[in-house]
Amino acid sequence: MTEGGFSPRTDTLLDRAGAICQARGARLTDLRRQVLGLILDAAAPTGAYDLLDRLRVTRHGAAPPTVYRALDFLLGHGLIHRVERLSAFVGCVAHAPGEDAGHAAQFLICRTCGRVTELEDHALAHALADAARRLGFTVNTATIEAEGMCAACAARVPEATACC
Repeated sequence: MTEGGFSPRTDTLLDRAGAICQARGARLTDLRRQVLGLILDAAAPTGAYDLLDRLRVTRHGAAPPTVYRALDFLLGHGLIHRVERLSAFVGCVAHAPGEDAGHAAQFLICRTCGRVTELEDHALAHALADAARRLGFTVNTATIEAEGMCAACAARVPEATACC
C-alpha cells in the first residue's frame, strides 16, 4: 500500500485520472480521488453505501450526498461506469488524457463470484448501432450487461452440473 492507502496500481490510475480531469479543465478533488480510489481498489463492483461506509473510516462526517456528488462527477468524466444490474460502480481510467469520456461499454457479470469484466468491443457497438439505424433509431450511448459464468467459476463446476 502507498501513502494514500491504495495499491501502487490504483495510485497510477488515480494520477492518470487527475491528468484526464486537468486536460478537461476539471479538478479531481481529494474527496473525488478517494472515492475513485476505493472503487479502483475494490475486488468487485462497489455500491454507493459500501463506498460511504469505507469513506467514513477517514471522513467521519461523510453523508450520502457526499458520495453521490463524487459519483456524479466521476460518471460525467467517464472515470467510472455504473453497472445497473448490480447498482454498483466499476472504475474506467483506461482512456488517455484528452480522449472522449464516453465509449461503448459491455460488461460480463459472473452470477457465481460476482466478478465484472468490462469489454470494449467496437464490433458489438457497431452491430447495435447498425441494428438501431435499420429501425430509424440513433444510439447515443449504450451499456450492455450480460450475465453468465466466468472461466474461473466454470472450471470449478463439475461437468455434470455445468450444462443447464
